[in-house]
Amino acid sequence: MKNITVNQIVNILTELSVEANTVLRKDVLGALKKSLRKETNKRARRILQMIIQNACLAKKEKIAICQDTGMPIVFVEIGSQVRIVGGLLSTAINKGIEKGYRKGYLRRSIVKDPLRRTGPSGFSPCVVHIKTTNGNKLRLTLMPKGFGSENVTTLVMLRPTDGPAKIKEVVVKTVWQKGSGACPPLVIGLGIGGTAEKAIELSKLALIRPLNRRNPEPHLAGLEKAILREVNRLKIGPMGLGGKTTALAVNILTHPTHIAGLPLGISLSCHALRSVTRTL
Repeated sequence: MKNITVNQIVNILTELSVEANTVLRKDVLGALKKSLRKETNKRARRILQMIIQNACLAKKEKIAICQDTGMPIVFVEIGSQVRIVGGLLSTAINKGIEKGYRKGYLRRSIVKDPLRRTGPSGFSPCVVHIKTTNGNKLRLTLMPKGFGSENVTTLVMLRPTDGPAKIKEVVVKTVWQKGSGACPPLVIGLGIGGTAEKAIELSKLALIRPLNRRNPEPHLAGLEKAILREVNRLKIGPMGLGGKTTALAVNILTHPTHIAGLPLGISLSCHALRSVTRTL
């Protein structure tokens, strides 16, 4: 049995909160630079250059990539041989995020009551997803999800007879209707299968996968490629002002589902796709 103290978790989440908000993922930055090389629209090229420059300055100056420092989402993978010592895991996670957001001078974005919207805003509580695994490791992934893109999250309950062509049609239509408001170029996370809530969770998890790594299942990798091609043909472009680069990548995760349904979760991320992972 491996003991991990709540203080260790607090310290890790403090570091992750600052890093996730100030250092753009290497794969995302690489995808932006690749898109810049391919882009021919002058305005789109200028916007991509500014996005890349902004990311570089944020890392250098240790300031937030975006003023919307998001709703923190934490994905936890905890081994069966791990014991949390000194308190509750969820309490330690929220304390670490609170400490990290204060340390990084990051924006208070969370209102405690979603309807009354009263009282001081804060940094927590965040949203936590916990998965048990074998072994003695604790893996923590923090994704601050900005709400420009979160507000266009979509769930579609397709018919069980619908296939890849229908999924592609629905995703492209969703981007056409909502994508310009999500600060493109986008990263599109798709969750297929499970139940309604599982499909949405999968779509969030899909955003964590490196953009330069395709799905190991050939039929899903082909669907990712096909959707990306069609989305970029929309020519919404960076920040919705035209160009070839509407999306940087499409990532798909699946889960077994019921014979009577085909849930499809669609999570769009803005160009500032932020996540970072640590393992204890």
